Amino acid sequence: MNVAQSLAEETVAVNIHSADLHVTPAQFDRLCADNRDLRLELTKEGKLIVMAPTFGESGKRNLSLAIQVGNWNERTELGEAFDSSTGYDFTAIGGGKMSPDVSWIEKSRLDGVSLRQFIPVVPDFLVELRSTTDRLSDLQSKMQEYQRLGVKLGLLINPQDKQVEIYRLGRETEVLQSPNEIDCQDVMPGFNLDLTRIL
Repeated sequence: MNVAQSLAEETVAVNIHSADLHVTPAQFDRLCADNRDLRLELTKEGKLIVMAPTFGESGKRNLSLAIQVGNWNERTELGEAFDSSTGYDFTAIGGGKMSPDVSWIEKSRLDGVSLRQFIPVVPDFLVELRSTTDRLSDLQSKMQEYQRLGVKLGLLINPQDKQVEIYRLGRETEVLQSPNEIDCQDVMPGFNLDLTRIL
């Protein structure tokens, strides 16, 4: 067996009892390949994030968000919409490997990009939905990182406090209390996100 074969067959083991796990991007890719049932993310510092499954209420809310974005995209055919299982690779621009709950990319930005891998394109729009197990500060840091990477419009939906934090590229974060909808038309023409069943 040559060295390349040996490395290809190497098993990456992780001590999940450690509070702070770090892996390389290559090890992360191997972990994802070997553990397809796990939802994993990698921060720009190389910290491995293992995300627990959501409870029913969060799953229902997340589906509603994905359906709205997906239906709008099917009607307009302006781009591609992605669910929470989609992985993004921002390592080439100094970021990590992340998976927003819902995301969307304008069609021309995907020209020549293979979707048979983690997507190496920063989304134009994304949503993170806070579940009961999520720390708000962790999600806020994640949203700031998305903003730093160039996401035009990011929404952090926080049902526990009935708030939505809006992250727009180059602008201060806006916090709305109990909004019925969010106007997303500056990034997604004709789209308003209905929150009446979310908050």
